[in-house]
Amino acid sequence: MVKKLRRKFVLTAMLSLLVIIICIIGVINVYNYVQIQMGADEILTILSENDGFFPDPVFMGMIKEEQNKTLNNQKNENDDKSEDGPPPFPEGEMFWGDKTNYNRQMEMPYQSRYFWVRLSEDGSVKEINTGHIAAISSSDAKSVATDIYESGIVQGYYDNHYRYLVKQNDNGEYLVMFVDCSRDFYNANRLLIMTVLIGIISLLAMFILVYMFSGKAVAPVVESLEKQKRFITDAGHELKTPIAVISANVDVLELESGKSEWTNSIRGQVKRMTELVKNMLTLSRMEEENIHVVFSDLNLSQTIVENSASFAAVADSKGLKYNLDIAEDIHILGDKNGINQLSSLLIDNAMKYSSENGSVNVMLSKDQRGKKAIFEVSNTCDSIPEGNLDRLFDRFYRADNSRSRDTGGYGIGLSVARAIANSHGGEIEAQRDGDHIIRFIVKIPVAKNKTN
Repeated sequence: MVKKLRRKFVLTAMLSLLVIIICIIGVINVYNYVQIQMGADEILTILSENDGFFPDPVFMGMIKEEQNKTLNNQKNENDDKSEDGPPPFPEGEMFWGDKTNYNRQMEMPYQSRYFWVRLSEDGSVKEINTGHIAAISSSDAKSVATDIYESGIVQGYYDNHYRYLVKQNDNGEYLVMFVDCSRDFYNANRLLIMTVLIGIISLLAMFILVYMFSGKAVAPVVESLEKQKRFITDAGHELKTPIAVISANVDVLELESGKSEWTNSIRGQVKRMTELVKNMLTLSRMEEENIHVVFSDLNLSQTIVENSASFAAVADSKGLKYNLDIAEDIHILGDKNGINQLSSLLIDNAMKYSSENGSVNVMLSKDQRGKKAIFEVSNTCDSIPEGNLDRLFDRFYRADNSRSRDTGGYGIGLSVARAIANSHGGEIEAQRDGDHIIRFIVKIPVAKNKTN
């Protein structure tokens, strides 16, 4: 139990952290790629507004009047600069990041790798400019621009590296402009790899820390479960003595005064209490992690046949149709007492809750791959509980309290059945078949030397 709780705690914590890290990495890298595209679109917009060239002098983002004033004041002071050189950074109150943005805009024409092709209205090439890029020749630029012109798409990516924009001028000519984003995408891919590696390292470090402290985190829950388990075990053993005494006293009363409705009622309640204590102890025993049940080769077919035969008289007394379809020679590694109890619980449950003059079917077969034995018990019923049928396996859950009182059920039998199935490495589930048939299906791995 402790190991299961620790595994669930670690798994929950790691899945939560994984989701957070994936979101953080995703946001960072998506934002980075979006910024690259926005930067490329900004360059293309500037080029389209200036007929394929950057404005000279380049001074974007500042007030034009202040730029001209600063430029005129500095013309005669800077002998080492040409008259059309870049203006100095404007004076006055500056906000954080203004200097960085100014430098970026000033260096944009020198850092940008771009080329463009001018086409006439009919699509013929009139001018090619590849002076600001080394990876594209004039012939390549002509071919690419022609293909994009013919495609009719005015903006997008070419070869996953070049962002392009097609603009038609007032005179009918087309200007197809390209910006090389290779360096930005290279850096973005490196950032993606780096963030993924950091995320993996963070997950590993978090896993170690969570695993180390998971014991302390689940300690209160474990303590509570242990106390509950000890109480059930102690109470079950303590109840055995008074139940035995009551049963013996009833025997004495019947010897002295004969049987009566009162002694029969007492015997019925003693039987119910005995079954309840037995199931509670079985459930507690099955949930013990340190219990080691010795499994041996078990002929499941023979066991189910023998156990099912004992319910034939019960079916006849209730007027039920009792059908058996048991495949032969199916073997598992298991505990015979546990399998007997599992089959008895499911068949008895079907008998109790079957509709009047209904039917109970018991089937045993293998799955298509021959790897698992499928034991199925189904019965007709007046109504099937709404919602998730998995609740039927909860302790003391009863879908119909009135019927449970009539049939003598406590709502613990199916919990015991699930515990036995899990202890054999199998699983159990409940399924609806229409509106009036419910199926309980148990799947248990067959013995390896009996799979053929």
